[in-house]
Amino acid sequence: MPADGEAAGDPFDALADGNRRAILRILADGERPVNELAAVLPISRPAVSRHLKLLSDAGFVALKQQGTRRIYSLRQEGALAVQAYLETLWGDAAARFRLMAENTENTEKRK
Repeated sequence: MPADGEAAGDPFDALADGNRRAILRILADGERPVNELAAVLPISRPAVSRHLKLLSDAGFVALKQQGTRRIYSLRQEGALAVQAYLETLWGDAAARFRLMAENTENTEKRK
């Protein structure tokens, strides 16, 4: 069981599906109930709910109950996990690229 605030699912698996990415784009505009998400997606309401469960497990969305309505909103844990991974992977490479670009620029100016 993950620690509080930690995602249980793999954020990259969650992002692998186009419907889940579409759900995240919609939620970027604000929280939405499941029925509103299903109304604008080309999949059934039960399929939307399954995608939301996976996104929730990966730390991308949060669920809030309002009576019988299930309202979803974005969370940052999934995105932070992806960002941390990419920074680890590309951080040194980006610094080396920047150094090379700066040195190439200086060499070009001297010609």
